[in-house]
Order: sequence, then C-alpha cells, then structure tokens
Amino acid sequence: MNQDRPVLGIFLMLGFCLTAPLADALAKLLGDKIDIAQLVAFRMGLQVLLLAPVVWLARLSLRMSRQQVGLSALRAVLHMAGIGMMFLSLRYLPLADAVAIAFVMPFIMLLLGRYVLGETVGQRRILACCVGFLGTLLVMQPSLVQVGWPALLPLGVAVDFAVFMLVTRHLAKSVDPIALQLVSGGLACLLLFPLLPVLSGLPGFDIAWPTGTTWALVVAMGVLGTGAHLFMTWALRFAPSATLAPMQYLEIPVAALIGWLIFRDFPNGLALIGILVTVSAGLYVIAREQHVAQQARAAQTVNAPKA
Repeated sequence: MNQDRPVLGIFLMLGFCLTAPLADALAKLLGDKIDIAQLVAFRMGLQVLLLAPVVWLARLSLRMSRQQVGLSALRAVLHMAGIGMMFLSLRYLPLADAVAIAFVMPFIMLLLGRYVLGETVGQRRILACCVGFLGTLLVMQPSLVQVGWPALLPLGVAVDFAVFMLVTRHLAKSVDPIALQLVSGGLACLLLFPLLPVLSGLPGFDIAWPTGTTWALVVAMGVLGTGAHLFMTWALRFAPSATLAPMQYLEIPVAALIGWLIFRDFPNGLALIGILVTVSAGLYVIAREQHVAQQARAAQTVNAPKA
C-alpha cells in the first residue's frame, strides 16, 4: 500500500490538465473524418501498442486477482463510454464549452469520495464545488439553446468519469499504473474491435480506413490521450480523489486557449462568466486543501515521539 503524497499527486494531475485538452482538440479535428466508434477503437488500440513494449521492457507484472480483473473491465467500459461521449460532444460544442460543462464531475467525485469511499471532505470544499457547479450551469445554458441535446453529453461524461476515477483510485493503490493502462486498453480493444464490422452495416455509422495526414492526427491523439490518462492514474496513486478533483478545473482555461488557437472558438459572455466562477471555486478548494495539509503536517510534527 502506497502512502498518500498529495503534492506529487497534484503535479501529476496538472500534467493531465495540460495534455488532455490537446488530445480532445485532435479528436475534434478528426470528428468529421472518422466515425466516433472507430475513433475510440483507434484511441484504445494505440494505447495498447504504446504501452506493451514499456510493460515488457520494465518487466511489469500483469497478474491481477479476479476482483482486479473485474474492476479493470468496468474501468475499460467506462473509459470507452466517456471518451465516446466526449468525442461526440466535440462535434457540436466548442472545446472549452464541452470541457467546462463536464466539470460537474469534481462535484460528483467529492460526494462519492465522501459517502462511498469515506474520505474526509470539509464543508468549505463542498460549498466551493457547489459554486463551481453553478458556474457550469452558466456555461451549459447558451450551448443548450444553440445546439440542443448534444450540450447534455458532457454531463454524461462527468458522471461516467467520476465513477471511472474512483475505480482507478481503488486499482492504482495495488496495480502499476502502466500495467493498469495496458490491461484496460487491451480489454477495451477486445470489446470494441469485434463490433466495428457489425457497426459498419448500421445506419449512421461510416467505418472507413484513415489515409494520409489523418493517420498522423490519429497517432498524435493516441499518444497524448494515453499520456494524459497515465498522469491521472499516477496522480490517483498518490492522492485522494477529493484532493485531485479541484485540480482539474485548470483544464478549462487550457481548453479555452487551445480552442481559440486552433478553432478560433472562445466562450461567449455568459459562458465566460460561468468559467470564471468555476475556476475561482476550484482555486479556492486547492488553497483550502493546501491549508488542511499544512495543518496535518504540523500536528504530526507536534505529536511525534521525542528521541
């Protein structure tokens, strides 16, 4: 069992916040070139191709208990569903709006962390996340008016990834993060690739093999997406989900910057106010978390036995 190291977990989650929006931006670019199901399949397949040599060279064990295999399968299904909903939402929504709407997830995670995992979550953090949730509603309102039901897809992503991160938190305590990503990717491929020939014959699915520069974008998306989720998995290995949840608010301004640079999309007035409210609430929770951690370290120092 690894001892929690919140500062290291926070820095690793920061790496996730920087790389995940880049992967989402590439998925948005690919949205009108590759079918969603095929795009998710390529994303998971590249994860396996990238991590298999690393696991082999590092001689990492892939042995898991029956419970760990079951949780890994659940994690793989959640991963595929979350990525699929996010990729689909990016066909309709600006990058920053889709990411910001999905940020009801930290609020859900705090509640699950408190009432399911029994983690300590103070009233001030819950109140700050409620304020952040109100900011998310401000972001969602103009998108819901403009594009209709697709604006709700990031809410599905939020619920999905809240459960995904709690499952990851449980597994990351006892399974190597790289091995966990490889197993989850392999299980996802076993579930999804056999379905592609079936889907290709259904209305609304246009399964086609990528060509030219599309392959380069697909590979870059796979590399960035795999790296982002490795950062997240490592972060959850060293810090509680309630500690890391507010950190992900930093993904919003990163997504806004990337969306403006690549797509010239920028949140409108109401959405921008919502984003600012959400980010402010998240930053407050981070500051509060650091204060609580400092108090805990001070108490340990005072109560430490004298030599």
